[in-house]
Amino acid sequence: MSPRVAPPYRADHVGSLLRPESLLNARSEFEAGRLTAAELRAAEDAAISDVVAMQEDVGLTGATDGEFRRSSWHMDFLYALEGVHPAADSELTVQFHNADGEVEFTTPDLRVDDRIRLGEPIFADHFTALAQRVRTATPKLTIPSPGMLHFRGGRAAIDETVYPDLEVFRSDLAAAYRAHIRAMADLGCHYLQLDDTSLAYLNDPRQRERLAARGDDAEHEHERTIRLINSALEGRPDTLSVTTHLCRGNYRSSWAAEGGYDFVAEALFNELDVDGFFLEFDDARSGGFAPLRFVPKGKAVVLGLVTTKSGELESKDDLKRRIDEAARYLDLDQLCLSPQCGFASTREGNALSYEQQVAKLRLVVETATEVWG
Repeated sequence: MSPRVAPPYRADHVGSLLRPESLLNARSEFEAGRLTAAELRAAEDAAISDVVAMQEDVGLTGATDGEFRRSSWHMDFLYALEGVHPAADSELTVQFHNADGEVEFTTPDLRVDDRIRLGEPIFADHFTALAQRVRTATPKLTIPSPGMLHFRGGRAAIDETVYPDLEVFRSDLAAAYRAHIRAMADLGCHYLQLDDTSLAYLNDPRQRERLAARGDDAEHEHERTIRLINSALEGRPDTLSVTTHLCRGNYRSSWAAEGGYDFVAEALFNELDVDGFFLEFDDARSGGFAPLRFVPKGKAVVLGLVTTKSGELESKDDLKRRIDEAARYLDLDQLCLSPQCGFASTREGNALSYEQQVAKLRLVVETATEVWG
């Protein structure tokens, strides 16, 4: 079995990690006006130093800053694009589900009310601070896919006087991402992940119905998103490895969509120009491994077999059995292992403890070592 010297790694993780209580308290104090921006930054720096050390101590080859400086995995980035703003007069409510019932996530709608451009590179200081803290691991930057901007609000969120033609909107959006990706590569980023819920949500017939109801061509939305991401990645340097994570929703241990990857698989795996795919396979809601038969040679799939939605620790033997099942459809040498999603896609985090989070990451590393060496 050949070692993986470039991302994604045999043992990997999606990106977000549980915020420590000290950091949550510091952010609350800052928002209440009792802490300065410099004091909040110092609290973030301390927490990130600790969480980077934890990732390296458990044996991970790639490390993130846990997304500790963000409120959510995607909105902080999207609002930083010129031309994108939170709506002052409306909110988006998303229904999430878990074993105990339903949870609502409410956030301001976004509006595209001017031409989209990249001003300053987004999260550049986040990345450089992370890069200064790693000792043995590759620093990994996670950002939302460009597909998320249209998916969140659809045509209604994009000012028709600014963008009467959505192809011009997509062209501007891709150009802003290309500029950002080049800037991050120039800063020394070798591992970039584009997080995307739309490509996973579209496997759910109910989600496609919602898109169709607002006027989108839901049957072909995934193909447009793939073209948009590919345009955003054009010209990226050979030194930069890019993965994507397909998520069905992750908020306080709850999910928003269900269904296997069958609807998007053939186009996704063959046409999306990334090096690897982080895929959720932690329960029956995520479907089976059969769609992996479409993955071509040269691309890796990171099997998200370890759930981040509960603290119960998986059996190593069960993980190995499921890896064997996946290898019926895709060569074992193209497979890797990770948790199914982040541990804290928003600041609230999922319903498990820090110790349980660490145990799950250590389990991923130990299992991957035993399977792939």
